[in-house]
Amino acid sequence: MKVCVTSEGNNLDSKVDPRFGRCQYFIIADIDTLAFEAVQNPNIDSMGGAGIQSGQLIAGKQVKAVLTGNMGPNAFQTLQAANITVVTGISGSVKEAVEKYKNGDFKATQGPSVDSKFGMPPQK
Repeated sequence: MKVCVTSEGNNLDSKVDPRFGRCQYFIIADIDTLAFEAVQNPNIDSMGGAGIQSGQLIAGKQVKAVLTGNMGPNAFQTLQAANITVVTGISGSVKEAVEKYKNGDFKATQGPSVDSKFGMPPQK
């Protein structure tokens, strides 16, 4: 089974990125083998719609769950529509997050954890 973890780097030892739509990387990992793919987030500098676009990207990766620090309402709705479980409040390393998910240590989030525009870069 594959899960997606938002990440600040491109490997399993990287820290979990607290943002979903504008995270640095998505780590797509198999929870049984820890085989993974690092996908650089093309939406990190989007002016708007990063959550929806990132959600659509991840939905295309056939993952069963997304593990992240926070998620806004648009991304949450996009993933829910794709029947992908969302778990927020995740921190530590990507590898730790995958192992804790495999062990059943996390509960699915029932709604967004932040308002829309949470991860927006400051206006110049």
